[in-house]
Amino acid sequence: QVQLVESGGGLVQAGGSLRLSCAVSGGTFSNYAMGWFRQAPGKERKFVATISRSGGNTFYTSSVKGRFTISRDNVKNTVYLQMNSLKPEDTAVYYCAANLRSTDSYTIIIDNYDYWGQGTQVTVSS
Repeated sequence: QVQLVESGGGLVQAGGSLRLSCAVSGGTFSNYAMGWFRQAPGKERKFVATISRSGGNTFYTSSVKGRFTISRDNVKNTVYLQMNSLKPEDTAVYYCAANLRSTDSYTIIIDNYDYWGQGTQVTVSS
């Protein structure tokens, strides 16, 4: 069974930075495209960023492009989300997810993801 464990969330002031990590175990990490999603209180879970199996392809939702960077380490079986210039509207529970893929591509469709972490809270104060 594939397990994902997020860490790195917390409380930060607007304009600050956080780096989220997601450690994956129980599977062959390099077979999975990885994604980050977030869910604000009372709202649906939404796509944030995704990265292909090799790390060579990435895609971001427009609201975080230029501020967030997704990366992965296929030796450490970990995916990261570096978040800079944080805004109060970035406040949410952040989830990482894994999508088993046969090619070096990615998906932004939430239903395509096979495994999910438990989430980590990010709170940005104004």
